[in-house]
Amino acid sequence: MQESFVHYLWQFQYFNKTNLQTTANEPLQIISVGQSNTNAGADFQQSCLIINDIKWVGNVEIHLRTSDWLTHKHQENPSYDNVVLHVVWEDDLPENQPITRKDKSIIPVLTLQNRADRLLVEKYYLLISSKQSNILCASQLPDIKEITKLSMLDKALMQRLQRKAESVLLLLKENTGDWETTTYQWIAQSFGFKVNNEAFFRLSKALPLAVLMKYTENLTQIEALLFGQAGLLTAETPDAYLGGLQKEYDFLSHKHSLKTNQLATHHWKFLRLRPANFPTIRLAQFAQLFYQRSSLFQLLIQTENIEKLIDFFNITQSVYWQKHYLFGKTTEGKISGLGKESIHNLLVNTLVPLLVAYANHKDNQAFTDRAIHFLEQIPAEKNHIISAWTKAGIKAKNAFDSQAEIELFNQFCLQKKCLQCAMGVSLVKI
Repeated sequence: MQESFVHYLWQFQYFNKTNLQTTANEPLQIISVGQSNTNAGADFQQSCLIINDIKWVGNVEIHLRTSDWLTHKHQENPSYDNVVLHVVWEDDLPENQPITRKDKSIIPVLTLQNRADRLLVEKYYLLISSKQSNILCASQLPDIKEITKLSMLDKALMQRLQRKAESVLLLLKENTGDWETTTYQWIAQSFGFKVNNEAFFRLSKALPLAVLMKYTENLTQIEALLFGQAGLLTAETPDAYLGGLQKEYDFLSHKHSLKTNQLATHHWKFLRLRPANFPTIRLAQFAQLFYQRSSLFQLLIQTENIEKLIDFFNITQSVYWQKHYLFGKTTEGKISGLGKESIHNLLVNTLVPLLVAYANHKDNQAFTDRAIHFLEQIPAEKNHIISAWTKAGIKAKNAFDSQAEIELFNQFCLQKKCLQCAMGVSLVKI
């Protein structure tokens, strides 16, 4: 049993209300369940109840057991002083140990263990106890209406877009409203492609965009700044290219006082990566992104044609990094530039959240609509999550679908939030 099930029972009133009483045998009548609260404080607010012929308007707290009130120390928290009813699955405290508010006043308790419909409880247990896969409802998906699946996937996608957009807006706030710097840092993080995203993000913080933009006419200087501030110019090898970058970085880092924020080599991960995905190659590609460009933000926001955006990210690193994967280490074949899959990844994880964040910031739905349109034109991602949904019978046609499936899997399935998912609710309902 999970607390979310008790929450579900109370919210939709799926229990027997005949001769409803508190654990203290006080008659209870529910006028309004209240509004579900996802922020700090009690689970439901502005509930309306009649207990012992007295009308109460206040909050309702949901727990699995009565003792959870004490475990969470709500009796010491003034935020719970307005709780007028404690709804639990079972009462595990003795009669002489009531739960109280901070002022020691007793809070009535309602138990639902013996009032919930047995069939509903059985369906819930059947759902959450599934051992088939992380998608608990996988074997029951054929029983769910297509409209229910589609609506839940739409909801999951919008939740994912808004969650990522909030991260962009938080970064924008840290940058005091500077969209160019925010875009630079956001793109940098995506260029790390999961394994090195944190290191790339740290680099973007350690190397101000204002400094980088002074040298967009000189690729060698851009590379010197990026590799140097990344802490990757420490190799000792008779390599003319490396020597040139070291001299350039020594001059520029002194000029702009950069070395105090310089990253260390250990921040970068090379293990189990193919040479084409080494951070050295990604840094060289990242340098090309800024070479002879003035405003990444304006370009990304103003471009409405996805083919132009794909072409924009169709980057080939400088000649040296087409034949080297580390300083002084050559490769037999040629290392290509960003592949289509990587470009699509950047569009999905960089451009789309940026557009949604800008839409929220400007209160302009058109940018969100464009972001969604782009997702519909990008192929679905390929990973173990998408494979799991395909096996379960839900196939992603494009990035719109795959992003929705990833969100549903990570934020609902793995956390067993079946009763916050329309598909899970449809299987439990009686």
